[in-house]
Amino acid sequence: MISNLGYKKNLFILPFDHRSSFIELFGFTNPDLSYGEKEIITKAKEIIYAAFKNAVEQEIPKEQAVILIDEEYGDKIIRDAISQGYNVILTTEKSGQKEFTFEYEDNFAKHIEKYKPLFVKALIHYNPNDDPLSKMRQQQKLEILSNYCHENSYKFLLEVLVSPTDSQLKEVNGNKDLYDSNIRPNLTVKVMEELQNVNVEPDIWKLEGMENEDSYKIISLQARKGERNNVGIVILGRSENQEKVEKWIKLGNKIKGIVGFAVGRTVFWKPLIDYKNGKIGKEEIIKIICNNFLHFYHIFIDKV
Repeated sequence: MISNLGYKKNLFILPFDHRSSFIELFGFTNPDLSYGEKEIITKAKEIIYAAFKNAVEQEIPKEQAVILIDEEYGDKIIRDAISQGYNVILTTEKSGQKEFTFEYEDNFAKHIEKYKPLFVKALIHYNPNDDPLSKMRQQQKLEILSNYCHENSYKFLLEVLVSPTDSQLKEVNGNKDLYDSNIRPNLTVKVMEELQNVNVEPDIWKLEGMENEDSYKIISLQARKGERNNVGIVILGRSENQEKVEKWIKLGNKIKGIVGFAVGRTVFWKPLIDYKNGKIGKEEIIKIICNNFLHFYHIFIDKV
């Protein structure tokens, strides 16, 4: 077992490493963005970063607050955050892909070394019933990334989205809520086990919220199976509405091994749309995003 595997602090993550969804938000149709279009996305991310800093200044302990950001639009943000001692998670995957692919396939390590973030992150879409060859390709790339992180003193965060297959949806008559509550928890455990068995060892798992405490217990037990005593889980928001994310966090914060959350679009998407449409100004959007982030922090620590 890897020495020092896991992470012992809470993690309250504001993820804004999205790329393709930001392109859609601003209505850019040509994938080869102009300099001006890229600047619009960069400025939007700088607003989110400003809100994050305000939340830390107001209340969230700096050592527990984290931004999850991409290099493409976040270079200046990453450099500023690291220079000011904020925790940074750098994403590594190419955006909008069904199968995990490195954003910088030729030399992903060079791009990590450029910033030396606390965490390195990968996002995968992975179902135990997926095509075996696709799963194997992803496993091989993730093992390379996992080994690199542990050999170079980076913490590894793995985000897993377990989307239903057609046959799994048929089992619940197409009801995605029933899939979430009745099928996804056990599938998630199986995904975690499959990856652990091929030496993919996250320090933190970033997983979709669960509908009951028992489901959180089984994924937490799998995360910490064997000698993985300090491996944790953060609950991702999946762009769900506020009530759904509140429910997930309230159920998960009671369970040992659930160490925080990573809620992005639920925090900033509507304010960004309002800002883009001229309904609110810069100061107001920063305040709204900050308060939204603080709201989920309060939920996790049981203040509301």
